[in-house]
Amino acid sequence: MPTLSVVVPSHNRADLLRRCLASVVRHAPAGAEVIVVDDASPGGAVSAAAAEFAGVRVVRLGRRGGFCAAANAGTAAAAGDVVELLNDDTEVEAGWAEAALAWFTDTAVGAVAPLTLRLDGEPSPVIDSAGDRYFVGGIAGKRGRGEPVGPEYLYARTVFGASASSAFYRRDALRQVGGFPEEFGAYFEDVDLSFRLHWAGFQVVYEPASRVWHRVSASYGRPHRRLLEQQARNEERVFWRNLPGRVLWRALPLHLAVLAAKAWRRWRAGELRPWLCGKLRVLGESAAVMRHRRRLRALGAAGAGGWGLDERFWNRDRRAAVTSCRA
Repeated sequence: MPTLSVVVPSHNRADLLRRCLASVVRHAPAGAEVIVVDDASPGGAVSAAAAEFAGVRVVRLGRRGGFCAAANAGTAAAAGDVVELLNDDTEVEAGWAEAALAWFTDTAVGAVAPLTLRLDGEPSPVIDSAGDRYFVGGIAGKRGRGEPVGPEYLYARTVFGASASSAFYRRDALRQVGGFPEEFGAYFEDVDLSFRLHWAGFQVVYEPASRVWHRVSASYGRPHRRLLEQQARNEERVFWRNLPGRVLWRALPLHLAVLAAKAWRRWRAGELRPWLCGKLRVLGESAAVMRHRRRLRALGAAGAGGWGLDERFWNRDRRAAVTSCRA
């Protein structure tokens, strides 16, 4: 069985971090290491909370870098064959790690998405994410979000991506594709990473026997101008940076339709200005986008299968369009 490093980035939620670490320490497999990345928390509150748990290592950043920088710092400090990124507002179940680790005996698997359930007081389990999907017009989404745990989500299968709130990654694969994009800060960084994993020839697998509970309400603060702009910019970056050329140009009409629909919704919500500013800021990043696309071509040339993301992932999660990984 591959060895595991659990990395928990945290900035200022020591109360939630304690609950997360209590579940991880209780259920982690033998030999697993747990690393908390203190993203410059005020007064070192995160480091102090992590120190309450025996065996938990702390990596403290001198100044706040955001989720991506903290995740990369934790990955760099990790010794395990597999790294799981956990939000500090998550809790894990017994056996959550073993079910996911079993997939990494297959060297083609670069990431595993657990079944993430909402921990927000619903009377019955509700899905937060059963793996990620991506529509070619430029829409990233979580499979099953807001739905009950029905039969469709109880079998393992390949998926487009894994949510970084709880995803398992092959550490060497993360290094090969360059880790999380620190220029993103947060939001859509895991979608960008999933694209690069596929470019490098890796597969992403959804494993429902690996279960993580997520306090979704704690992850999203009140919308404000800077947050809306950042989300809009990163969403647009993903589209232009990662789609292969043969798909990109065919996708443009769909993308324009998606932008029009989202602009209408943002206008009605009174959020059009920051959303539009975020989208337009990508126009000034054309040189960076081209450099990124050159790196993708190099990844594709070095990958076992070249461009490993086939057209089935462009569909809207039609069950008939995918093949189950396991009987």
